[in-house]
Amino acid sequence: MSTKDLNSALSARRLRLGMVGGGQGAYIGGIHRFAARLDGQFDLVAGAFDVDPAKGHAFAAEVFISPDRSYGDYQEMIAAERLRDDRIDVVAICTPNHTHFPIAAAFLEAGFDVICEKPLTTTQEDAVKLVQIAEETGRFLGVTYTYCGYPLIHQARAMVAAGEIGKVRVVQVEYPLEWMATAIEQGGNQQASWRTDPKRSGRGGSIGDIGTHAYHLAGFVSGLTLEALCADLATFVKGRVLDDNAHVMLRYEGGARGLLWSSQVAVGCSNGLRLRVFGDRGSLFWFQEEPNTLTHTPLGGVPQTIKRGNDRLTADAALRTRTPPGHPEGYIEAFANLYKGFAEAIRAKRSGLAPNAIRCNVPTGYDGLKGVSFVDAVVDSHEAGQAGWIKPDYV
Repeated sequence: MSTKDLNSALSARRLRLGMVGGGQGAYIGGIHRFAARLDGQFDLVAGAFDVDPAKGHAFAAEVFISPDRSYGDYQEMIAAERLRDDRIDVVAICTPNHTHFPIAAAFLEAGFDVICEKPLTTTQEDAVKLVQIAEETGRFLGVTYTYCGYPLIHQARAMVAAGEIGKVRVVQVEYPLEWMATAIEQGGNQQASWRTDPKRSGRGGSIGDIGTHAYHLAGFVSGLTLEALCADLATFVKGRVLDDNAHVMLRYEGGARGLLWSSQVAVGCSNGLRLRVFGDRGSLFWFQEEPNTLTHTPLGGVPQTIKRGNDRLTADAALRTRTPPGHPEGYIEAFANLYKGFAEAIRAKRSGLAPNAIRCNVPTGYDGLKGVSFVDAVVDSHEAGQAGWIKPDYV
């Protein structure tokens, strides 16, 4: 079947999904699979799930992948899939940071769309190249900044854009975790091991792993463009090379100010992502562990709770809501909203279909590039000390 025929057939079937990494014991791989299934837009049909081919093949059997589409590595997967009439349409990359660039570049150049974990790459140079490859090949490149998938984040974004809190003055975002408060990487925890290794994680520790989520969320909701930042990084756990705590002051174009805190050593915090946006006529507050409510406080008024599922929701928020009021939705559903948006974006790009509204505002390769550029600027600022106000190259 020709590429043209493959593209035109997308509207009549689910997208065929492949996966690299994300096998046995990989937390994020399961999240991707759950999210991809939730709206019936994808079928997982192929994968290279582990650096150990034997483990990868065993896992493929567990998730009912046909043996002839279980591959030892991503190069073998590309070589075989590009020859099939029922080739995959898109690949999800669920591997450590340092492998994102070569894997994503190879799939894009082979004609496949790509959904990649964040950060997009470990260097700004590679991120720029990857965005260029996606543009040159005409393929879709999406990045899983999960938290912009929540309905009430889209509610907040729409309210800010509509001027309901007035001109934004201050943005505060924090993402504290406890899980690396001790040197668990020295005890064999593989997830912590690569995250604390600059060769595999990149220049940023907590700022790259979770700080980029916070940075993206702040900009996504506020609509502000970063002008400059000043950062203070700390490494509290003895023997650790990369930062496990970061404080960043933000200056936005137009005069707004921001504060960002990311920490992997905040005892008592499970997944404490919080966002506050203050304008001259009101404020908005959202907490990831209670994602079904958004607090809006008008100037001189009392706090008002907006609940997911009620009649006050904007169209963007309602579009991403699945269950009635009183039935909680959470992380999996937010991740699934990204996958649904990615599916719509891929169909529109390949088939010329009128895009569904949900494809709007999904994080793309350029958002990933901005995240990598942010990490570089944070580390550069910290290393510069008191002279450390830095403007990222990409905002």
